[in-house]
Amino acid sequence: MRAIILAAGLGLRLQQPPGEQFPKCLLRFDGMTLLERHLRMLDAAGVTEIVLALGFQPEQVKAELDRLGHSPHPEIVLNQRYELGSVLTVHTVADALTRGGDVLLMDADVLYDERILAALVAGDSVNRLLIDRDFETGDEPVKLCLRDGLPVELRKQVAVGLEYDTIGESVGFFRFSEQTARRLAQIVAGYVERNQEKMPHEEAVRDLLLEGGHAFEIADVTGAPWLEIDFPGDVARARDEVLPQLQRWSGVPSGVTP
Repeated sequence: MRAIILAAGLGLRLQQPPGEQFPKCLLRFDGMTLLERHLRMLDAAGVTEIVLALGFQPEQVKAELDRLGHSPHPEIVLNQRYELGSVLTVHTVADALTRGGDVLLMDADVLYDERILAALVAGDSVNRLLIDRDFETGDEPVKLCLRDGLPVELRKQVAVGLEYDTIGESVGFFRFSEQTARRLAQIVAGYVERNQEKMPHEEAVRDLLLEGGHAFEIADVTGAPWLEIDFPGDVARARDEVLPQLQRWSGVPSGVTP
């Protein structure tokens, strides 16, 4: 199993002061960067093949990797046009998507409990989505809608009249079998060929879900704390609300340092 961590974006909505901007994966909580948390949790879950998709300020991320001395060293792939959408970043790591085996596709800017990752990696080869039914409504969350246990929508805006019996927020982590990962790479390549590089990669995943032919399991992680960090207020929420709830796992502190 291979993990692809998307960490290329500028993070403009975080409103960092000019000249002091840094990749969101380097945000620190309890003295530990999000990147270090990702690496430790993946290692604990037995996922040792890791690909980092970088773009903005890659040298800062490389310096953090050098500091951590993580082994094996993650593979680094650069998206030189990182200011465009994340679909281009996924296209940049097409080789990692298609070289075989199950693939985890993960946003880097998420602070999350170990139960989130455990639900994603459990079992044999499978396609899997994560849903959190306890979410704040609004335009920002990517909604995952189900009907009879099957995904029928993955978008921030749910179409009026769409029939579904379950709705929640997509955590932003996906698992794809080898065959499905290869198909996703083809869909993403189509976006790039049509000059739609500015699209979010979730649109390509949505196309994959709705075209059929790929069975997806749905793992309900409602109750497990997590937060995607996009805005300044999210940093405070992550520190004050999410961090104190995280379960402790070997070698990684979960509480707020006094």
